[in-house]
Amino acid sequence: MLTRRSLLSAAAAPAILRGQSAPPRPNIIFILADDMGWGDLSCYGNPRTQTPNLDKLAAQGTLFTQFYVNGSVCSPTRSAFMTSMFPARNRLHGHIATPELNEKRAMPNFLDPARATVARTLKQAGYSTAHFGKWHLGHGPGAPLPDAYGFDHHRSVTSNETRWQEMKAGFRADSSRWIVDNALEFIRGRDTAKPFYTQLWTLLPHAPLAPTPEQLKPFEKQQPGPFVPWPGAQQIYNASLRDLDTQLGRLFDALESEGLARNTLVLFSSDNGPEDIHIQNASHAAFGTPGPFRGRKRSLYEGGVRVPGIVRWPGHVPSGRVEKNAVVSGVDFFPSMAKLAGSPAPSGVDGEDVTDILMGASRPRRKPLYWEWRFNVAGYAVNRSPILSARDGDWKLLLNPDRSRVELYKIPEDPMELNNIAGRHPEIVKKVERSLMAWHRSLPPGPMDPGAGRNDWKWPGVN
Repeated sequence: MLTRRSLLSAAAAPAILRGQSAPPRPNIIFILADDMGWGDLSCYGNPRTQTPNLDKLAAQGTLFTQFYVNGSVCSPTRSAFMTSMFPARNRLHGHIATPELNEKRAMPNFLDPARATVARTLKQAGYSTAHFGKWHLGHGPGAPLPDAYGFDHHRSVTSNETRWQEMKAGFRADSSRWIVDNALEFIRGRDTAKPFYTQLWTLLPHAPLAPTPEQLKPFEKQQPGPFVPWPGAQQIYNASLRDLDTQLGRLFDALESEGLARNTLVLFSSDNGPEDIHIQNASHAAFGTPGPFRGRKRSLYEGGVRVPGIVRWPGHVPSGRVEKNAVVSGVDFFPSMAKLAGSPAPSGVDGEDVTDILMGASRPRRKPLYWEWRFNVAGYAVNRSPILSARDGDWKLLLNPDRSRVELYKIPEDPMELNNIAGRHPEIVKKVERSLMAWHRSLPPGPMDPGAGRNDWKWPGVN
């Protein structure tokens, strides 16, 4: 589907691009998958998966090939969508864990509820707001519930709620259905005089994965073989992915049958790239793919932070469009949704309003993107990125603060980040490095793992 023509005739262009009046305020549904790679969906070119409902969503809307999240693990990315701030500014350098580990990493136990959030802003603009599924913005002693961030209704896990039992046997395999059930209950029971904003943050395809026999059955041919009487990683992963797609299909069908689809903007994305098979709880199922890109979860190479991005809003977001040029990011979500809700743009944020891009424009990005990863990167040496990264125009710079590694790539020409051209373009390195290091120096201080930013190969007994 990546080869579909993306040019639109004037007649097919959205109203806002034809100079007509601004569109009505849409309902907004934000679906965030967990650890799904850029190349996992069949609409992104994967021939081994079965994701017909998300493929249909892409065909009815716009598929972005350069959609970036702002962290290479879950909590940082989620905070960026919520606040439009690069995660390190909120000291969210890694996933929120136990108070002891958080303190060791100079991280808070939860996202500061005093921050401006997209949910609170939309609520103040008259929206009914709800969150269902994974939270991971704070749990444990003192962590607020999602209502402290602007949600009228919520049912969450990896939070301080106890209504769902995340580790109960079979919970994860059936979690997508439960999330969609709760979202539909909220949508059907809402105050119909108000537009609604709903987050569905799924648990899948994050490990550990244990799909049911029924979910595995369509993928029997992907089982390792007659001499291996247990499911293989491909079968487990694809069965979990297919059930996620099936349950989301129920949501999309309900929007259509209940007359809500035409004025509902749906955004689908993932929090970071796919998990690495070297992580213990994923060693049996880490079959997710970053597509053609280098890097996986935790890495600042493309495969760790470049993810699926699909937007549908019939009559406003162009249908059948594959946008290959525009660079869009998670920090852009808050200012863009605020614009559509008729609310003042948040101040002091890192994202930009990209509603023009969502509705058909293709333009260069106005603001650079910055990343920081202070810890080790799991897996193979080729995926272990430097500590800092910036995307500025076509250029992507990765470096360690001590300059022990400096890498420059022109992403449109080298999206796989295989040809380091830092030595050929010192003027570009100098320009981007200046802004990246200024940003780095502005961040709250904190420790770094001894192996952070290193990609040397070490094996016991081998020099």
